[in-house]
Amino acid sequence: PGWRTARSVTMETMASEVVTNSNEIAEIYKELSKFPSLSKACIGPEVVSQYGGKHCNIYTEWSQRDLERAERVKFCRQYIIFYDNNSIVYAGPSGNCTELQGELLSSESPSGFLKAVLRDHTNKKGEEKQFLEIWNKNSKEKSINLTALDKHGKVYEDDHFGCLVWSHSETHILYVAEKKRPKVESFFTTKPELSVNEDEEDSIKPEKQEKPVKGDEFVYWEDWGETLVKKTTPVLCVLDIESNNISVLEGIPEHISPGQAFWAPNDTGIIFVGWDHEGQRLGLAYCSNRKSGLYYVDLTGGNCVQLSSQINAVWSPRFSPDKCRIVYLEGEVGGPHNQCSRLCMYDWYTKVTSTVVDIVSRPNDDGFSGIYCSALAQKCWAMDSQRVLVGTPQRSRKDLLVINITTGIVTSLTAGSSAGSWTLLAIHQDLMVVTCSSPNCPPSLKVGFLPAAGKEQEITWMALEEAEPLPGIEWKILTFTPPCEQQNPKLRAMDFECILLLPGAKREGDSPPLVVWPHGGPHSIFTAEWMLYPVALCRLGFALLLVNYRGSIGFGQDSIISLPGNIGSQDVKDVQFSTEYVLNERLGNASKTFIIGGSHGGFLASHLIGQYPEFYKACVIRNPVINIASMVGTTDVPDWCSVEAGFEYTADQLPTPALLEAMLNKSPITHASQVKSPVLILLGEKDIRVHPTQGLEFYRALKTRGVPVRLLWYPDNNHSLSKVDAEADAFMNIALWFVKHL
Repeated sequence: PGWRTARSVTMETMASEVVTNSNEIAEIYKELSKFPSLSKACIGPEVVSQYGGKHCNIYTEWSQRDLERAERVKFCRQYIIFYDNNSIVYAGPSGNCTELQGELLSSESPSGFLKAVLRDHTNKKGEEKQFLEIWNKNSKEKSINLTALDKHGKVYEDDHFGCLVWSHSETHILYVAEKKRPKVESFFTTKPELSVNEDEEDSIKPEKQEKPVKGDEFVYWEDWGETLVKKTTPVLCVLDIESNNISVLEGIPEHISPGQAFWAPNDTGIIFVGWDHEGQRLGLAYCSNRKSGLYYVDLTGGNCVQLSSQINAVWSPRFSPDKCRIVYLEGEVGGPHNQCSRLCMYDWYTKVTSTVVDIVSRPNDDGFSGIYCSALAQKCWAMDSQRVLVGTPQRSRKDLLVINITTGIVTSLTAGSSAGSWTLLAIHQDLMVVTCSSPNCPPSLKVGFLPAAGKEQEITWMALEEAEPLPGIEWKILTFTPPCEQQNPKLRAMDFECILLLPGAKREGDSPPLVVWPHGGPHSIFTAEWMLYPVALCRLGFALLLVNYRGSIGFGQDSIISLPGNIGSQDVKDVQFSTEYVLNERLGNASKTFIIGGSHGGFLASHLIGQYPEFYKACVIRNPVINIASMVGTTDVPDWCSVEAGFEYTADQLPTPALLEAMLNKSPITHASQVKSPVLILLGEKDIRVHPTQGLEFYRALKTRGVPVRLLWYPDNNHSLSKVDAEADAFMNIALWFVKHL
């Protein structure tokens, strides 16, 4: 794609001057942080008027930062769409936005007439309770206090395990919760003696109170790691709406943690993904390579069978509208945390599993580079039950693809569009609800009918909420082929990309200061979408280079597997090579070049200021990996340390001098004595992915050597530092750090 500029705005020639006043910087951040993002859409039942016209309602949920309240607020908004024969006649909002309070999960019933809501509520005593509510079109029919029923622990509301699913009969609701733990007490607890009357009353109670276990108060429960803290043993729960009775499903193997569950046809059983936790639980967030399978548990006999292969990682199962097939994503177990995945299909009636789209080693001639998505949309099937929609990175864009399950043919609905990133929110009877954005354009909401098979590229979109590109910011995707001496000897002829953001129009002889930003992972990606920090820094007058070095997802499996064993060199050289090119093209100012990165991006930034000590004016690192050898014992993903250092990981692995030496040699700490650039370190106290001791190790190494270093410590924040107050404070400190060292 060429330069992306504001369509309706005449680009003014702006001097590349940087905003340096802290109040002005805060105002710019405040203004840009107000843009909301879409989290969910739900398409209501079709209504046919007496004249034959059709319409339906679309319910959407959005998320927005509220800086005053220091929290993310969720709100909903409804739209109405009138259509004839798959062409939209009118689409527009109905009513205003409404804030959602305490809603953790919600789900419309199959008929669209009922809605289930899982709600968090803190009572006057400060006790947190969870309620499951049933709403009809006019009022709340039921509110069930799940905490008081005490059949299980907290309900899971996360994206990995969590679900809230109506049975087809609309009489039962399925969800996932923490298994009820035995009550515990101290050896020294003194109990009040029961009076005769109390004892009699106690004997009338139907269930005798369970006897607490002594000495188990401080037993360690292994959980599923970063973002899934205290989530240890999930169980499948079914609520009978009529009787308020909750059943915790039995028959699921002890070594399996169930989640992502839904009802089988005719409500005869439950289909779910089960993660294997035999031996150990490795961190699950941002890791699609954990051993797991697709299972079915029969509700009559309690018999549980595995439907998928026994050796892979499986996620996102979705039933076809005709209830004949389940598609799901499947990948390899172990190795890099995120890899190219297969789209697999299980036939419910023939019990046959097939591969619809296989792993792609290198992008095909038509440009298709494989599937890399953390989840399929909840509703992703076309009405014909022959096509599936998948949103996935394709190089540095995120495109919406249609996959024919019979032929395996992949067609892009969005390739070449002006928006750089597309996400499917829902599809129902071929009406699609999508959101799209670009680095300079906030998220828009659009609808369109999926054309017939073979004509998909004729799609026309209609905007429900159209966001305008910001004036004065341009973006471009740059492609790089590493020089011969930097090619991977085993996997040659691979390119990589960067997304470049530029402030204003370029003036002769006046290049803006450049902020270089490699992503974390390392097997993740920057896609050409709306991102608050980059766009805000660009508004301040900085150019940004977001680097998708070799090893990023979206470029084929070969690119991913080229990096393990070569971290600290191949990825470092890709960042430096692309940065030098951009500076030589005078797209950035060589005497005002900065570097920033989080996690593995922080690892790279720390390497770069050590390996190229005169090059970067200042550096910012968030929760960085500094010393892989000391990280291995403190992280929820010890496998990452072995795999990225070039070794195979086994659960019973013990450190050896050779292993620790290799880890140390690939770590930025080995270059700390060369560092000259001033460094700002941002650490989350609750980070269990990359423990804050990593950043502290670098802080001490730099401080004792007289390098200017400042450390910010954010309590109650984990690896992503994404709480609203921490995110805002971190931005201000980053901007002012760069301004100070201009």
